[in-house]
Amino acid sequence: MSYTLLPLKNTIADVEGFYCAGVKAGLKEDDYDVGFIRSDAPCDVAALFTQNRFQAAPIKHFQRRSINQSDFLLVNSKNANAMTGDQGIADIEEILQTLPFPALNPFMSSTGVIGVRLPKEKIIAAVQTFDLNAKDDASFARSIMTTDTFEKKIGFEVRLEDGTSFKIAGVAKGAGMINPQLATMLCFIATDAAIPRADMRELLAKNAEHSFNAISVDGDTSTNDSVFLLANGRSGAYEKEAFDFALAKIMHELALLIVKDGEGAKKLVAFEVKGARNDQEAKRAAKALTNSLLVKTALFGEDPNWGRIASTIGASGVECDETSLVIAFENVVVYDKGRILFDEEQEEKAHQIMKKDEFRIICDLGIGEGRFTAYGCDLGYEYVKINAEYRT
Repeated sequence: MSYTLLPLKNTIADVEGFYCAGVKAGLKEDDYDVGFIRSDAPCDVAALFTQNRFQAAPIKHFQRRSINQSDFLLVNSKNANAMTGDQGIADIEEILQTLPFPALNPFMSSTGVIGVRLPKEKIIAAVQTFDLNAKDDASFARSIMTTDTFEKKIGFEVRLEDGTSFKIAGVAKGAGMINPQLATMLCFIATDAAIPRADMRELLAKNAEHSFNAISVDGDTSTNDSVFLLANGRSGAYEKEAFDFALAKIMHELALLIVKDGEGAKKLVAFEVKGARNDQEAKRAAKALTNSLLVKTALFGEDPNWGRIASTIGASGVECDETSLVIAFENVVVYDKGRILFDEEQEEKAHQIMKKDEFRIICDLGIGEGRFTAYGCDLGYEYVKINAEYRT
C-alpha cells in the first residue's frame, strides 16, 4: 500500500470535525492556561497513562468513568490536581457539570503543581468564554504549557493509494519531570480516520515504546503523564499501515521536541545501545544512560568522558563485558573491546561532536542482538534554577 504524508499547517485545527483553543483564566500571570478540544461527532478514545503509583485525579476520573467515547476534553495548566484525593475527582465532576453546552462523556487533563486543589471558580468562569467553533491550535498549545519554552505540535494529511485521505495531528507539552514510564508531559492526538477502536489501542501502545517511553529529561516520572488518541471517523478513510506510520512519526517527533525543550537543556542526545542480550536489556542500559546525572553533566560540559558511559552501563545490571564493549561518539570510537583509543586526537574529535546541538552515542555490548535507542539531554545550571523556583 503506497501513501503520501503532507504536513498540516494548523495541526489539530485542520483535522475534520475538530475544534480547539485556549483562553486566559488567570491561573498563569498573563498567558493561556485553560484549553479545550471538541469534536462535532463522537470520538473513540484510547489513552496511555503514567506508571507513577500516585496517579493524578484527572486520570482516576477517566478510569473510573471507563471513558471510551467522548466529544469534549478540557485541559488546564499550572495545577496538576494530583495528590488531592477523592475531592480532586469531585472538583472535576463539579467543573464538567457546569459546562454551558451538551457534551458526551467530557473529561479533563491537568498539569502543573502537585498537591493543590483546582481553582474551580476560575476554570468554570473561563469555560463560559469558550468559542466552541474556534480552530486555534496555537492558543491551545500555549494553554497546556508549564515550563515549556515553545509550542509542540505536528500533523499530516495522509493520502492513500485509492484516492481517499485522512488527517492526524498532535499537540504535546513537556520540558521537565520527564522519565516516561509512559513519560510532566501531556499529548493529545486527533484524527478523522475511520480507525477501529482495537487498532487505536494497539498502535498507540506500540508507538509509545520508541517515542514517549524512550525519552528522559531528568529521570522523574510525573503523576499526570497522559497520551490521548481521539478519532471521530469523519473522513471515512483508513489504512492500518499508513496510519501506523503517520502516528509513529507524530509521536516520535513530539517526544524529541520534549527532550529538546528539557528545562535548561542545550543538547539532544540519542543513546543507541545494540548488541545486548535482548531488547529489554538494551532498553535498560539506554535508559540508564539518559538518566545518569554524571553522564548528563558531562554532556553539558561537552566532555567525552566515556568512562562515565561504561560505568553507567555496568551499573544498570545488564549482561556486559569490557572485552566485548565498543563505545563511539557517532563515528569516533573511543573504546574498542578492551582497547582504549582515547588519545589526544580522538578526544578532540569526540569533543567536536559533543559541541553539536544533536548527536548520537553508540554503545555495542557485543553480547547478542538486542537493541534500543533512548533520547536524553544535558543537565545544566538552568535546570536547578527553574525547579528551585518552580512554585514561586
